[in-house]
Amino acid sequence: MTELTLKRSGIRWLWLAVVVFALDIVIKLVVMNHMDYGWQHRIEVLPFFNLLYVHNYGAAFSFLSDQTGWQRWLFTGIALLVVLLLMYWMRRQPASERWTNSAYAMIIGGAVGNVFDRIAHGFVVDYLDFYWGGHHWPAFNLADSAICIGAVMLILDGFRRKDEPK
Repeated sequence: MTELTLKRSGIRWLWLAVVVFALDIVIKLVVMNHMDYGWQHRIEVLPFFNLLYVHNYGAAFSFLSDQTGWQRWLFTGIALLVVLLLMYWMRRQPASERWTNSAYAMIIGGAVGNVFDRIAHGFVVDYLDFYWGGHHWPAFNLADSAICIGAVMLILDGFRRKDEPK
């Protein structure tokens, strides 16, 4: 396999990670500056969706959020390792692999958005609350959404038939 130049590699798709990161941070700042903290201050938008402002000291679905703080650095380290690994894979992919590079970029943008929160605040800002009846999905944010969408895209990519290089 010949080495790809930066211009021809998937690294070109990092612009999408920057967009995801920027949108995530802007929305979180708006939430932190214009909403009161806590579930009791939620804004009902639809019969199944609220906006709110809560802190998540753990990972997905508040995993390990009840710990003493060590998890902040564990999740930061894991996220940074994943970001580096995905950037390495993007560097080895041709830029024409739009689907895969987009998925990597979405995961990178979301991961960096949540890492920024962990480093700057010690927690991740969540603000999206979906529910059915009295059953609420754990609150999440744009970064979490981008990570999940990117992961689903990678799973779907596994089922895609790829042409073998000549």
